[in-house]
Amino acid sequence: MKKPIQEHIKKMIKCITFDLDDTLWAVSPVVRAANHTLYEWLYENAPLFNQTYQLRDLNTLREHVLTQQPEISYSVSRIRRAVLKHGLLQAGYSKTETETLAEEAFDVFYQARQKVEFFENAIGMLEELKASGYMLGAISNGNADVKKVGLSHLMDFQFSADGVGVEKPDPFIFQQMLAHTQLKPEQVIHVGDHPVHDVEGAKAAGLWSIWVNLNEQAWEENHFPDGEVHSLEDLPAKIETIHAARRVRL
Repeated sequence: MKKPIQEHIKKMIKCITFDLDDTLWAVSPVVRAANHTLYEWLYENAPLFNQTYQLRDLNTLREHVLTQQPEISYSVSRIRRAVLKHGLLQAGYSKTETETLAEEAFDVFYQARQKVEFFENAIGMLEELKASGYMLGAISNGNADVKKVGLSHLMDFQFSADGVGVEKPDPFIFQQMLAHTQLKPEQVIHVGDHPVHDVEGAKAAGLWSIWVNLNEQAWEENHFPDGEVHSLEDLPAKIETIHAARRVRL
């Protein structure tokens, strides 16, 4: 006996969500360039900072801040602001000067951080999925903005750890997405490069998962993804394979 049409529709994949950093572009060169832009700005506008710290000291400052404020560990933006404030205060600026300089410096870094170089086939893949009728969204632990990086015409929504208050793999960030889209977990595929944050996080929330493994690494976690791609070009076909399977989630 054929299943009712409504049950068939409920099982269909309707939405594809994406991690951003190291899934659609390489994040290390982006942050490295943004840090250089930030340090140059500080040289011109807060020279005491540069006299006190080298660029490499930002990691040490970060570790200190997280030791003192572990509650902000989910938010890269809050961490960055805290690092700047701590460094500026230690360099000799007053609290008032520090507040102003830290916000201006963060804005400089944030704008530079949006200058990404997409992986090969990333835009074409997203355009293909969009044309196929899928809802597309971003779920990221970073602070890239889909509008500022040039994806506003392709992404229907974005959820970030900064905005939600938790980071992947916490199920809550995926649940927020489900509430926004009004979809069931089995109607969504999450795509990302991180075995824990993306794959295990999505699976814990009941979503399908596809591992973007561009470097062809071995899988070392307990729970396997529902799919794996070594090129973003192959992602639409992998999604259709999962879509066609329509397995019942237990």
